[in-house]
Amino acid sequence: MSLWGGRFGGRIDETSGSPVITSLLERKIEKRPVRVRLQGRILFLTEDPELIKRQLAGEDLPWDTKNTANNPKLRDDISTDEITPAHYCFYFDETLGEIPYLGLKCGAVTPIGRGDVKRGGFVCAVSGNRRGKGSSREQSPYAEMCAGIRVVIAENIERIYKQNCQNLGLLTSTNFSLIDRIRAREEIALSEFTAGEDEITRQVIEYGGLFPFNVARMQGKVFLPPIRSASGTRAMTLAEKIFARHMINGNGEKNERGEVGIASVKPGDTGFARADLRFSHEYVTPMAAIFFEHYVGKDAKVNDPASILFFRDHLTFLDEVISEEKKKLGLLDLATQLKLKQQDFAKKQGIKLHGELTDRKGSEGICHSIVLESYALPGQLNIGSDSHTPHVGAIGCVAFGIGTTDVFNSWITKDVRVKVPESVRIVIRGKKHPNVTAKDFILKILSLDYVRSGKALAKVMEYSGEAIEELSVDERATMTNMAAEIGGFTGIVAPDRKAVDFLVERRGIDRKKAEAMVSGLYSDPGAQYAHVIELDAAEITPMVATPGDPGNGKYVRDLNAPVPVEIAYGGTCTAGKNEDMDMYALVLADALKHGTGVADSVRFYIQFGSQETRDYCVRRGYLDIFHKAGAQVIEPSCGACINAGPGVSTRPDQVVISAQNRNFPGRSGPGQMYLASPLTVAASAVAGYIVEYEPSEKTELVGA
Repeated sequence: MSLWGGRFGGRIDETSGSPVITSLLERKIEKRPVRVRLQGRILFLTEDPELIKRQLAGEDLPWDTKNTANNPKLRDDISTDEITPAHYCFYFDETLGEIPYLGLKCGAVTPIGRGDVKRGGFVCAVSGNRRGKGSSREQSPYAEMCAGIRVVIAENIERIYKQNCQNLGLLTSTNFSLIDRIRAREEIALSEFTAGEDEITRQVIEYGGLFPFNVARMQGKVFLPPIRSASGTRAMTLAEKIFARHMINGNGEKNERGEVGIASVKPGDTGFARADLRFSHEYVTPMAAIFFEHYVGKDAKVNDPASILFFRDHLTFLDEVISEEKKKLGLLDLATQLKLKQQDFAKKQGIKLHGELTDRKGSEGICHSIVLESYALPGQLNIGSDSHTPHVGAIGCVAFGIGTTDVFNSWITKDVRVKVPESVRIVIRGKKHPNVTAKDFILKILSLDYVRSGKALAKVMEYSGEAIEELSVDERATMTNMAAEIGGFTGIVAPDRKAVDFLVERRGIDRKKAEAMVSGLYSDPGAQYAHVIELDAAEITPMVATPGDPGNGKYVRDLNAPVPVEIAYGGTCTAGKNEDMDMYALVLADALKHGTGVADSVRFYIQFGSQETRDYCVRRGYLDIFHKAGAQVIEPSCGACINAGPGVSTRPDQVVISAQNRNFPGRSGPGQMYLASPLTVAASAVAGYIVEYEPSEKTELVGA
């Protein structure tokens, strides 16, 4: 299956200060037909696994579009982990067509097998609320397309997944009345799928995807709407100020020469924003590289390789946990090919690759950790191939996740399609309890009806209030990182003295330069917000998210009975930072002082987010504490969070408590995963069951 038509090569023309691939200017590009006929069956992804099995066996499920109460319940919160389980994302070709919904859980059952959807002749898949939440992996909609799906219908759709669908040419809708028309095999106007979309998104859909649209854009064939507020000023949120600084004021081919920066923006404004940094990891780079070489040319060069970063951070420890069954399927070999393809493309293009260690097993670090520690600056606009790219919002960046097609298009244009999002202001006032952390704050926010109902989707989460101001940059990064679990566009904290101190102490930046960077980076008085959430830190006690979803927040003290744990895991980008290590060390040192350590019934894994954090632990003497207490220390990698390293569960009845960011079904093995803060995870590892951390003496955490 071809996404966008034929292949073309080209040469590089260095005119106008930026490389222009001249063959793109000569390529014939046409819009897709104005009416579409979707010929095939409809797959309803219901909560009842038997109904799904009956559809796979050939039965067409009746569906009443007028009296919805008569219909069976659709599955809500279908994550991309369920659409394409992590191990199968090692494929980056049409083999993915055998994979869609392999991880879909209905109760305790996974009713869809390999190849079932493709064999079923389905053209449409229907589900409930918050479809496509979680990882930014474009393999998910690509797998659906390769299986024959041409349109997905859901009550609402997560931003990155929806944008990935649009970029590939997969149609999306929240209009359930289309079900009857698809079943009747009527011709449907393409405008049904562009209704309510902004001008640029409408044209992306009409051209059949982002790449053909961008080629038409280079040829001056598309219409880029002027940003109406550009000629005046208005009170703006912090995120809007940063968007305004990065929006390109130009059209078509002129985008390469267009001025960057306009006076102001408002929610709903659409255009292209120039990215300061673009990064990807080995899960995404190879697929993007193949797209680039196939549709642009094997000899073509990326635009400004100095502002592109690659990371080998996801699969470093995969060989230690992958099953024999998956090895026999060749998945470990495929994972190795991902690494090699990224290495080759990086070398060919002159792109910096943060790769594996040469003297021991492990990686230099997780992309988000390294970008915060070494690259991102306040006021920047950064894009990355991972939903947790908002991590660096902790120092006042607008940073957001994108899919494979966005990645490879950004290598050509150095910009990214943007619809300026609304902002939600989250104010946490007062003083937190000593055993409460940023993770408890974010689990509380995730449990709120406003978030769980999908009202926060695609919005900026702007965190503020006295309790946020008291957090270190490492802790703020936990808040901005997990804007991804909210389904937000990004998360951000206004940079202040703590951000300046971070840049000076951790990055070696001159203090005056750092202070100049943060100048003006705050929301204006009178800035408009879609919603304001106010919380009192004093009312929040240690929390967990019960298995299945990060939104299943509950206070530890409200668990009905003791929950014994077998595995405790502290690590990943969310909980592998310096201050997270302070917390693990605090709890374990306290245990050692009282003659105890990790419970005999628990395996406790601590995994660094980066080599810088490992070095920090060496300097602080934490490795000795970890080892004496009985924890197993692991070199940096995403590891267990992506089902690719020590700390994953191996049995459905196995209980895990983890400081990572997600506990979607199957995300980190078949077990029952509870999410919690580093303090709660470490305390539970010592107790053998889920408990709050209660220091034996009044002890304050030492800031990273």
